[in-house]
Amino acid sequence: MSKLQEILEFNKEFVENKEYDKYRATKNPNKKLVILSCMDTRLTELLPKALNLKNGDVKLIKNAGASIMHPFGSIVRSIVVAVYEFQTDEVLVIGHHGCGMSNLNVDSTLEKAVERGISKDVINTLCNAGIDVKKWLHGFNSVEESVKESVELIKNHPLIPKDIKVHGLIIDPETGKLDVVVNGY
Repeated sequence: MSKLQEILEFNKEFVENKEYDKYRATKNPNKKLVILSCMDTRLTELLPKALNLKNGDVKLIKNAGASIMHPFGSIVRSIVVAVYEFQTDEVLVIGHHGCGMSNLNVDSTLEKAVERGISKDVINTLCNAGIDVKKWLHGFNSVEESVKESVELIKNHPLIPKDIKVHGLIIDPETGKLDVVVNGY
């Protein structure tokens, strides 16, 4: 059975049994928070539990490394929308110890892409078109520094009001323990 078929069969029963009732929420976050976190699978359930979050409490944005790569990319866009359309007044940037984006071996990643059928010509064409693929894929050298940089980018963004509190934290993906890197108050 395919992964999609498994999901669809489970979903059919989920809906028929009205298991969604316990997850009902509005689109406005109860705690008026927006969180940028890493997509690491260890954080899927751990992060909300470690922060005492329930469905509907926060706007949760996830990406590789919990890092902002561009001041006008989709991450900041989502934060701006959360602030103005959903009245969030605080932002948490939460990286984690042992992040795979820390010192990511970009050459190895590109080799894997070639092994999966991406032509070296495509990679070269992107580079020749002015896209620094290696820089784009590169993560960061320090989780702490990455969190600080993302916090500063949000705090100093021209579309983020100065009264928005922006905090930076690092979570232990094994225990859920939080360490404060930047206290936005």
